[in-house]
Amino acid sequence: MSQTWTTRPETDRDIPAIREVNLGAFPTPLEADLVEALRADPAWLPGLSIVAEDADGTIAGYALLTRCHVGDAPALALGPCAVLPRHQKRGAGSAAIRAGLQAARDLGENLVLVLGHPEYYPRFGFVPASRYGIRPSFEVPDEAMMALVFDQTLAVPSGTIVYAPPFGV
Repeated sequence: MSQTWTTRPETDRDIPAIREVNLGAFPTPLEADLVEALRADPAWLPGLSIVAEDADGTIAGYALLTRCHVGDAPALALGPCAVLPRHQKRGAGSAAIRAGLQAARDLGENLVLVLGHPEYYPRFGFVPASRYGIRPSFEVPDEAMMALVFDQTLAVPSGTIVYAPPFGV
């Protein structure tokens, strides 16, 4: 069944629903708590916390991009991304991610990093971050740490990813 999702930046009234999406999508409250901690951190960027709504206005999907750095150069971290279990595999997550990536591009960002499923994120253009000499400060499989560069003609920083403190890494 084809589904049409409405995507938009979060508003204050969406905060409880976003928490519910993250609580429903993950086995522990860590991701929901992370979103709340990031909301209070300087890494939070207005307009880059995206919801995907069903036709009845139910928030079904969520994607967050926050400031991180590669060395001293600014970049964005994608995640958490979440979908209510009853809406999974219907495009809500993809819609929120695509809207978030477009919003980041519109803001002039050029580099987005994600630690995620290597079979999922390449559909958005992500490739292993190691191709750019980018690595996290912790051990993960090379194919799970990915980067998306919007404009290949611009210099892409290399080095170690520095996440916002709420990530705890």
